[in-house]
Amino acid sequence: MSSVSINRVVISGNLTRDGEIRATAGGTTVLTFGVAVNDRRRNASGEWEDVPNFVDCVMFGTRADALARFLTKGTKVALEGKLRYSSWERDGQRRSKLEVIVDDLEFMSSRQGQGSSQSQAPRAQQAPSFSAPAAYGQTSQRPTQQTPPSADVYDEDIPF
Repeated sequence: MSSVSINRVVISGNLTRDGEIRATAGGTTVLTFGVAVNDRRRNASGEWEDVPNFVDCVMFGTRADALARFLTKGTKVALEGKLRYSSWERDGQRRSKLEVIVDDLEFMSSRQGQGSSQSQAPRAQQAPSFSAPAAYGQTSQRPTQQTPPSADVYDEDIPF
C-alpha cells in the first residue's frame, strides 16, 4: 500500500516588505518577499487575539520579473504554492528555513488600502495577475510554470 503526499499551500495576507529581486549565478531571476497571515488564539485571560505568522515566499523566472515592482509592503495578496525546506551551515551553526515556492499569485487590494475586494485590486493594466488554476473554479488559463533551480544552486545564494 502506497501513501500519498500532498505539498500545496494557499494563503492570503499582507506583504511585510517590498519584494527583493536578484539573479542566481546561472541567470535565473529570484524574487523574495514576506507575507503576514493572522491566526486567532485565546490568550492567558481567555480573550481572542490575532497572532501574526510571517511566511517567507519566493518566485522564480519571468513571473518574478513581471511582479517585482508591484509587490510592495502592505499589499494584500493571495497565493498558492508548495513548501520547501532548506538547511545549511554557517559559522559552525546549522540553520534551516521553510518557505513557500509561489506558483500563483493574485492581488487582493492595493497597498494604499483602496478596498478589500478583488474588483478594487490592481488589474491587468497595472499589474500582471496570476490566478489560481481551473481546478479552483476559474477558467483563466494558467501561466506556464517554471521549475525552480535545484536546491543546491539556490542554497549557495542564501545570504545568511
